[in-house]
Amino acid sequence: MRRLFSTELYTEGCAGKDRVFNTPLCEQGIVGFGIGIAVTGATAIAEIQFADYIFPAFDQIVNEAAKYRYRSGDLFNCGSLTIRAPWGCVGHGALYHSQCPEAFFAHCPGIKVVIPRSPFQAKGLLLSCIEDKDPCIFFEPKILYRAAVEQVPVEPYKIPLSQAEVIQEGSDVTLVAWGTQVHVIREVASMAREKLGVSCEIIDLRTITPWDMDTVCKVPKGVQILFCDNLIK
Repeated sequence: MRRLFSTELYTEGCAGKDRVFNTPLCEQGIVGFGIGIAVTGATAIAEIQFADYIFPAFDQIVNEAAKYRYRSGDLFNCGSLTIRAPWGCVGHGALYHSQCPEAFFAHCPGIKVVIPRSPFQAKGLLLSCIEDKDPCIFFEPKILYRAAVEQVPVEPYKIPLSQAEVIQEGSDVTLVAWGTQVHVIREVASMAREKLGVSCEIIDLRTITPWDMDTVCKVPKGVQILFCDNLIK
């Protein structure tokens, strides 16, 4: 499906209509079709126009894609399936274009949920999702489509999944976030240092499930941990 933000990986011109094509606006059909392609051994990238619209595909994702490996006793899988969706709020778009549904999938074994914080992270994590042996949901912060500027290598590279990144060392408080909120807690950490003299460690979780418990739990005893999400309250 052609994306509203012009972020499709390939176009019909470079990959051909047999590999890149529009579909009806039916999310369960898009994901179900992707599952069917993936179980044959092909690589499938199913694109949902907005993360808010992923809910009609919930059954296909949770009961089919996530459980396919378990149902077959690990004989078959649809790990070549990646589901992309623009995610989060940007200050407009109202209730149907602002949601962050990662929590609905974070407790489902068999799938991986990934949210990048920047263009460099997005490319490396997305390529890792595409090559992973489990189906992945790749949520893309919408605000970064227009606001983020970063040098991204032309050649392919991968960033390991389920590996959080410590992007700032600190000794008083540990702040954990993902996606857009990483930039928010960076500002918070800067204010805390300047106004309160508080030293903040910043961790970008990157993969929501399965999350990197080892990195987060390395925090010394007595240091407070604060998780900061992007959900609308």
